[in-house]
Amino acid sequence: MAAFPPYPTHPPHPGGAPGGVLGHAHWWQRRWVRYGALVTLLALSGLVILGLVRRQTGSEGFLVGLGLAVLPVPLLIAAFRWLDRVAPGPWRNLLFAFAWGACAAALIAIVANSFATRWIATATADPSGADALGATVIAPVVEESAKAAAVLLVFLFRRRDFTGIVDGVVIAGVTATGFAFTENILYLGNAFGTDQLTGGSGFVSVTAATFFVRVVMSPFAHPLFTVLTGIGFGVAAMSADRQRVRRTLLPPAGLLLAMGMHALWNGSSTFGTYGFFAVYAAFMVPAFGLLTWLVIWTRQRELRTVREELPAYAAAGWLSAPEPYALGSMRARRTARDVAARHLGKEAGRTVAEYEAYATSLAFLRHRGRMGRAGADFVVRERELLHELWHRRDTARPALEHAARVTAPAGPPQPPAYGHGYGYGYGYGYGYGYGYQPYAAPPYPGQPYAPPSSAHPTAAAYDPYRPYRP
Repeated sequence: MAAFPPYPTHPPHPGGAPGGVLGHAHWWQRRWVRYGALVTLLALSGLVILGLVRRQTGSEGFLVGLGLAVLPVPLLIAAFRWLDRVAPGPWRNLLFAFAWGACAAALIAIVANSFATRWIATATADPSGADALGATVIAPVVEESAKAAAVLLVFLFRRRDFTGIVDGVVIAGVTATGFAFTENILYLGNAFGTDQLTGGSGFVSVTAATFFVRVVMSPFAHPLFTVLTGIGFGVAAMSADRQRVRRTLLPPAGLLLAMGMHALWNGSSTFGTYGFFAVYAAFMVPAFGLLTWLVIWTRQRELRTVREELPAYAAAGWLSAPEPYALGSMRARRTARDVAARHLGKEAGRTVAEYEAYATSLAFLRHRGRMGRAGADFVVRERELLHELWHRRDTARPALEHAARVTAPAGPPQPPAYGHGYGYGYGYGYGYGYGYQPYAAPPYPGQPYAPPSSAHPTAAAYDPYRPYRP
């Protein structure tokens, strides 16, 4: 049976060994070596940045800054994780992004900014002008470049997890959250030290003012800047291989926009007494609202892709008829996880969540294949995802079908799309009337692999809306 698209079953050997003979990887190409080097780099960066910040703020100031700077971090991480709920990426990518921002990027920024500002002050004999130039020109370029490095690394080495705009936004936002965390420790710790010298306390203290500006009013500032870089990488990830200009120019274009907005934000203090509030109201808030709308719209588009691509696998027998709708609705997905966890335990709820994630990845993979953007491992990856779904179907399928029944909007039944059997009309203008015809023709060119013949479900033996029993 032909697969779509017609890519080779096995990806070519990276070393180009003739005859398909696999060569031995060099020691520096081993996974544990790369992971060890990365962890060592981040750990050393963390220790150095810890020492630098503590030396500038003092031990007491460091502890106060740490306690205050950590407050917005869980909220920001939860917000980015919520945006990534359709196809959640692995936690290891988020941990790397946060650690890179908090340790490596912060260290690069502190060292480079200090060196550049001192050099300019020495060359021009104008310390105040050097500080202003460093804040409005040097800092945006250095900091956004350092944060963009994390997005670039995930884009290059975790390409399977980086498929679109949402992935770019999440990685960039979490990286910037880590960077802002370290920077806030420094600012808040220094503010506390100033209050210790001047006797300031309460709401009129420098610490309170710094906390209000950096943590209350603008916790999203650094994530907002770096998200522009993430969007550039995300659009590049969605582009076909033949669109080389688009794939090459969009990431640096996003980085330049991030630098420009960062420079505008840093320079707002030079625009007069109310310059900060003018920039905040005229640029920051609208930009934040626009980017929030873009990401939410993109998430809805991803759900639509799931609803449009998975019926092909339902027609081939890999999924039941109601599953494409349930997997394309966040409400139905949440209901399925809750039902499974309530009646079969937390492990069943996690199994349903894994099933949802694999099914979403399968839909995105097929969509990229139809658009000509799939890689050489399309067939291998499709088989892997179908294998993972098949081993979790007994737990996940009843939960998803029950969720589809209880969350389906009211509407007149739609005629079956193919076959004769069940017709499921959900009021969206299309019907899933596949019944159980494992080898029915899918709506797109090519046909997914059929499930194992020994496990073909039948309409008579399976109730498509069977809820869990307590």
